[in-house]
Formats: sequence, structure tokens, C-alpha cells
Amino acid sequence: MKEKLVYGLIYTISLLPFWCLYFISDILFFLIYYVFGYRKKVVYENLRNSFPEKSTEEINKIARDFYRYFPDLLVESVKMASISEAEVKKRIELLNPEEVYQYIHKGRSVIGVTAHYGNWELAIHSLSIMMNTPELIIYKPLNNKVFNTVHNRIRTRFGATMVPMKQILRHIIKLKNVPHVSMFVSDQTPTYQDSDYFMEFLNQDTLVFTGTERIARLTNNPVVYCEIRRKEKRGYYSCKFTTLVKQPSAYPEHEITHIQNRFTEQVIREEPAYWLWSHRRWKRKRRS
Repeated sequence: MKEKLVYGLIYTISLLPFWCLYFISDILFFLIYYVFGYRKKVVYENLRNSFPEKSTEEINKIARDFYRYFPDLLVESVKMASISEAEVKKRIELLNPEEVYQYIHKGRSVIGVTAHYGNWELAIHSLSIMMNTPELIIYKPLNNKVFNTVHNRIRTRFGATMVPMKQILRHIIKLKNVPHVSMFVSDQTPTYQDSDYFMEFLNQDTLVFTGTERIARLTNNPVVYCEIRRKEKRGYYSCKFTTLVKQPSAYPEHEITHIQNRFTEQVIREEPAYWLWSHRRWKRKRRS
């Protein structure tokens, strides 16, 4: 019952036109930035540690730009509950889908990688519409079961299959003879039970997931990055695909993990405001 109520509320709000949702976003920006200071300590600490070379003025500008983008992301994510296929295609431009199709047409599956950058929720819908083969979205379940169920219902509107991280191998084995795309969001924070591998990411010692690499080396499927960029016009994005690794089995342990995280880091450095800086990405430290 709770799931139905929450979904009904989100769906009802999602029916509002974009101009109205962005009016709500403008109000949210004022509240979270000027009134409540939502996670400002986390955001500023993350930015200062990630960009020690930047001045206070530069850090302040990135932070404000982030807080201006963040409520847009929130209302756009709500809109995903009712957005039409035509509107998805209008809102996110796929620059080179042939980069993915080349492998699918040869009977190979693809390990997709992206980050909490731009509008990854819109990209899920876009990829689902783009593919005529199965699309698996690998995710870390939310602690709140109600929101987890509602979130997954929205994400699967155009045919994607949500797969908890711990079940990915089972699904890939099931589809071993069917070309498909498995999409990983690579910049999440693992628990100590999920990973024990640290590397430098944005100038900080960072615990990272290695699951993408393990699946890639096991299946020898190519690793393709989905780079989502925000366009100048509000609410519009582009997606560019880049093959990071063609034959994963040829790479030594941890190298693929480094490649994908270095690529994410490069994307963030070019336009830092559009990454999820309010996330406590560096809360895990090495155990002594």
C-alpha cells in the first residue's frame, strides 16, 4: 500500500509540464542552498579535497553551480515516472549509438559503465529505448524498501531489468547466449564486504567497486563508457559512448578498474558541477 501511495504521488507530480517542474526547482534551489544549507559541509569538504589546486572563489562557484543543478536533477527524476518515449528522445541526444551496436551485431554483450553525473536516470530510459536486446541495470538496493520498489518501477518503464549487485552473475549466465547490455554505475561507495580495493580518485584514497572488472574479465565482454553531458539548454543532455576495453581477459587485475575510474575522473574534472557532490563518497577509510 505504501508503495502505491508514494508512486501515485510521484506520478501525479510528474504529469506537470517541464516549465512548472523547473519553477519548483527554482524554489528548491533557494531553500536547499540559502535556507537549509543541505549537506553544505559534505559538498565543500568533497570539493576542497578533490581540487586542492583551486581557489576559494573557484570552489564556491562549483558548489553554487552544483546546488543549482541538483534540484533540476530531482524534478527531472520525478518526471521519469510519466515521460513519453518521444520526449526522452528529444531530451537526450545519443551521439554515437553505433559504438554499442557494433558489438551487439557481432553477437557480443556489452559491459556498460557510467557515473552519477549529468542525468543518469534519463540515460536509463534512453538506453532502454535504444536497445532491442535485454538491458540489465545493476544497482545497489536502497535501505528504504518502499523507495527502492518505486524507484525500480520508474526505471523499468521502457523495458530495463533491475538487477541487485549480488545477483548479477546469475542473470548474465542466464543470458550468456543472448547479446545484451549490463549497465554499472561505477562511482558508488562500496561496503567493506563488497570491496577491499583502494585507489586514488580525485586526489583521495578511495574504496572502489571491482565488480565491473570481475564480470568483464569473466565474460570477456567489451567495457563501454556512457558519458552523459548536460547541454546549455536546461533539461537537455547528450550521451557519448566510448570503448574503454575491447578484450578484458587480456588485462591484469585491477587495471580495468583504474581505467574506468580515471575516465570518470576526467569527465568530472572537465565540468565538475554536474557530479553528485552531496554524496559521502569518501566515508570508507583503509582499515589498519
